[in-house]
Amino acid sequence: MPDQKKRPPALKLFALAALFGVIAGAAAVYVKETGSGNAGAAQTAASASCPLAAEKVAAATPLMRGQVAAMTPAANPHPISELSFVGTDGKPLTLASFAGKTLLVNLWATWCLPCREEMPALNTLQKGLGGDRFEVVAINIDTGDDEKPKAFLDEIAVHDLSYYRDSSMGVFNTLKKEGLAFGLPATLLIDEKGCLIGSMNGPAAWDSEDAKRLIEATLGVPAAG
Repeated sequence: MPDQKKRPPALKLFALAALFGVIAGAAAVYVKETGSGNAGAAQTAASASCPLAAEKVAAATPLMRGQVAAMTPAANPHPISELSFVGTDGKPLTLASFAGKTLLVNLWATWCLPCREEMPALNTLQKGLGGDRFEVVAINIDTGDDEKPKAFLDEIAVHDLSYYRDSSMGVFNTLKKEGLAFGLPATLLIDEKGCLIGSMNGPAAWDSEDAKRLIEATLGVPAAG
């Protein structure tokens, strides 16, 4: 029997997605650029760099529907693995550090209402599917110190997501230049080779069956030996 307690948050996020994701051009939580951007990330890369990603995109595209309908399949899958931010230990990290894992990379901030609404759902997704093959990489881009974002996560009991930070907003600026982030939240689906499979601007019910099926489809495409 479906868990009725999960339905209201999913419906609320679906409504927010309609405002902030599907109509992203007219109603997004826009972010003002600061800093110089993430110079280590490749802005453009040939499709040849991700020879298997097209197969994964093809498998995932039919599942970009329902609660995750705002996800857009990558027209030109390319590496996103060099985005840099700070890890849980305060030391620099890049997405290349997660090689071998499919990633759902989410950029969020405490001042972004739809970000705040979807954090528990991202936490549930990580709790259910996270492991050796998949991780939700939620990167906070609040400026300033860690006090406010950490207090917010404690307040809403989000403890399954690792804490990643980029107070310079370089990650957002880089993705904006690539046409992948227009506001917050911004989410990328990246395969185990670091190749872009899809992107979304706006929130989603990441604890929904639609989201799980999308992730599992991406995980299920066999990689070349």
